[in-house]
Amino acid sequence: MTTTTPDAPLVQPEPAADGAALLDQVRAAIARYVILPDEHAMTGVVLWVAATHAVPAWAHATRLVIRAPEKRCGKSRLLQLIQALSHQPLMSINVSSSAMYRSIAMAENDPPTILMDEADTVFGPKAGDNEDLRGLLNGGFDRDAYTLRYDAGIRQVEALSTFAMAALAGIGTMPDTIEDRAVVIRMRRRAPGESVAPYRMRRDRPGMDGLKVHLNRWVRANLRDLELAVPEMPIEDRAADLWEPLIAIADLAGGHWPEDAREAALVLSEDREANARQSVQSRLLADCRTAFGDANALPSSVLLDRLKEDSEAPWATYGNTGLNPRRLAELLREFDITSRTMRLDTGQAKAYTRADFADAWERYCPTEAAPGQAGLPSQPSQPSHGGESPGQTMF
Repeated sequence: MTTTTPDAPLVQPEPAADGAALLDQVRAAIARYVILPDEHAMTGVVLWVAATHAVPAWAHATRLVIRAPEKRCGKSRLLQLIQALSHQPLMSINVSSSAMYRSIAMAENDPPTILMDEADTVFGPKAGDNEDLRGLLNGGFDRDAYTLRYDAGIRQVEALSTFAMAALAGIGTMPDTIEDRAVVIRMRRRAPGESVAPYRMRRDRPGMDGLKVHLNRWVRANLRDLELAVPEMPIEDRAADLWEPLIAIADLAGGHWPEDAREAALVLSEDREANARQSVQSRLLADCRTAFGDANALPSSVLLDRLKEDSEAPWATYGNTGLNPRRLAELLREFDITSRTMRLDTGQAKAYTRADFADAWERYCPTEAAPGQAGLPSQPSQPSHGGESPGQTMF
């Protein structure tokens, strides 16, 4: 693990600052060194950085996810700039959950801003589940989230706060539960003709430090107003929770920022829903519908074969040896779908029926069928295989 020591709190108030102009300066500073996908992404990043300076005011600690499909898309550079501008940044690579717990708990009233680079090595497919760390990042979204740990030295149970702003950068998607609590920035490589200034720590960091001081003083001078703010939200539910601190900052700043913030919240939230990775279970449901074609029942072995035939689906490489019958059953059981022993044309076998999937398909992956066409598969039916005759006997 590599870390940077958190900066000392910046508390001298600067109430007369022009908030809109200050956020414009932050925007310009970031845009000098990195190209974001669009203005909505830039708005989200700037407001998130400002919100890190007001953590004591928030009920929810918004996550920021910076992800890219490949290397050299600017995600680490963006995280470096965020580190320079955020409140008490704590940068880590491959951090342990115990170290994270302690780092937050030691400064519960004014926690550090957690920054994780190369987060794909922590949560990626080859890294294991890291459930403790994921649980911390999920639970720490809410102010009243604590974890209980037993201290053998004093023979007491400790309640450790997990509440802190956190930003993660990596290749590919982060766990769904983390992205659901995050403003997601999808980086991409610079196109020919796009250029940025090189960022040099010794040369450029002092200017960033000065900007951070002004940002901190402005935010801290208005901390009470931010705590009491109830901004009008253009979105609902979890998305509203995570955007509320950012929009409160925008409303405080005034100028064009309130409108920009709400537009960014709408666009990035819609983009998150449209482009977010489907949960494994939801993806499996949709792929099972394609695999069924117009069959009324499929043996488990045939269903698995068809799932693995799709080169764009994850099932051939799922786990160590590909999706197997046991894991298939576990995933589908979450939707109350179970196999049963049936007598098919090919003999007796464990099989799934279309009727068992119908309710889950309608609830979790409905198709946009034409009037009168509800219930038809979303993809053209596949040719029949053995064991798909309409008459089956179940045991």
